[in-house]
Amino acid sequence: MTTTLVWFRRDLRLHDNPALSAAAAAGAVLPVYIHAPDEESPWAPGGASRWWLHHSLAALQDQLARHRLPLLIATGTTTLETLRRLIRETGADAVAWNRLYDPAIIERDQQIKRILREEGIGAESHKGALLFEPWEIRKGDGGHYRTFTPFWRSLRRQASPDRPLPVPDMDAPAARPASTALDDLRLLPAIRWDRGFEPVWSPGEAGAWQRLTTFLEARLRGYDDRRDWPSVPGTSGLSPHLHFGEISPRQIWTATRDSPGGDGDDAESFLSEVAWREFGHHLLFHFPGMPDDPIDTRFRAFPWDPDGDTALAAWQAGQTGIPIVDAGMRELWQTGWMHNRLRMVVGSLLTKNLRVPWQRGEAWFWDTLVDADLANNSMGWQWIQGCGADAAPYFRVFNPVRQGERFDPDGAYVRQWVPELETLPAKHIHAPWQAPADVLRDARVTLGVTYPHPIVDLKASRQAALDAYQTIRNADA
Repeated sequence: MTTTLVWFRRDLRLHDNPALSAAAAAGAVLPVYIHAPDEESPWAPGGASRWWLHHSLAALQDQLARHRLPLLIATGTTTLETLRRLIRETGADAVAWNRLYDPAIIERDQQIKRILREEGIGAESHKGALLFEPWEIRKGDGGHYRTFTPFWRSLRRQASPDRPLPVPDMDAPAARPASTALDDLRLLPAIRWDRGFEPVWSPGEAGAWQRLTTFLEARLRGYDDRRDWPSVPGTSGLSPHLHFGEISPRQIWTATRDSPGGDGDDAESFLSEVAWREFGHHLLFHFPGMPDDPIDTRFRAFPWDPDGDTALAAWQAGQTGIPIVDAGMRELWQTGWMHNRLRMVVGSLLTKNLRVPWQRGEAWFWDTLVDADLANNSMGWQWIQGCGADAAPYFRVFNPVRQGERFDPDGAYVRQWVPELETLPAKHIHAPWQAPADVLRDARVTLGVTYPHPIVDLKASRQAALDAYQTIRNADA
């Protein structure tokens, strides 16, 4: 009987797993997870991602056990050498996996496929992470898209994605090498900063499906109106489940279309957000330097503030004195997640008002987000900075006070995450420095004592950012 090693990576599910289905159709299946974070350098998983990975692998172990299959966890000097060792120990004939699109991983996987095939081992990769491959959606002239709207139109013109695959019937192999214990990977933090994650998240395929079901039943209708409001549960919260492959975009697409209202405007709006994730991978594939280098190369010469370390530290700690920004940064630290509207607001403050390089914000998100995804994180930060392929114009500097007043008008979100201001009237909660002294006194708010003064003047720093941008525009003229 043929035995295939199914190499799990960020596809930690049994449903709609093309590599697993192909292996099961060929013979016995041995599921394998190989821990090799150094091979993803310089973008090895951050602290929040490691927390999620630990719990997701535990959930996958439990799922496979119900099918009388082990999850073999392995480590080694390199993934290639580990696969070779497992092939020798099991007599496996083939290795199957689902493709990833991070530049370092593409290079590694191509080498592994070539060498294994040269050694007479079947090596096949499959499409399991995206609706369409980055090379499948092209412009009429054969080039790749640089802006989202025509990309989305082109994606919608494609044939609908295939229906998701069921869990296959799987036979276990005769040989089962010893497995490394999950705890030995030391993915969980030694100092338990992650306690706020557990009430919010349920990593694993079951948790992903429950979150999708809840969203479709209770939140899809009205999604387009509520998705920008951070104080209400208006979004799906599926991004970390998607990143770790606990649910596939094809499952989300099909379940959305099959749901009541699946052909309406709210569903279309939601699916366009799924397509933004696709677009991020499309860009990363065609611009592999995107995590570090601005696509608009003029920004290499942008005059950042050379004294930005203090501002960066205040931003990271949610101590900028600008309530909507501090609320977002504190939610991020406590839960590993932040509403997308606030990602734009806090990013704009960091890169434009404070003129701290976008790569430093990107690195902080990478370490603290449970949904930290190389394609979408780097695309988002380049969009915020105005230096990406489909970037917001640089002259658009988000005013965090106006954003708070528009999307958190009663201050509920700020009160939740910045309790120092919870008794401040809604009229003043987004700009406490403008509140009259008696209002601050009645609310027991003392700026500079119980809550910081703003670390930056929003109007003056906006103009300074625009002046700095003008220097690189002039240089390009």
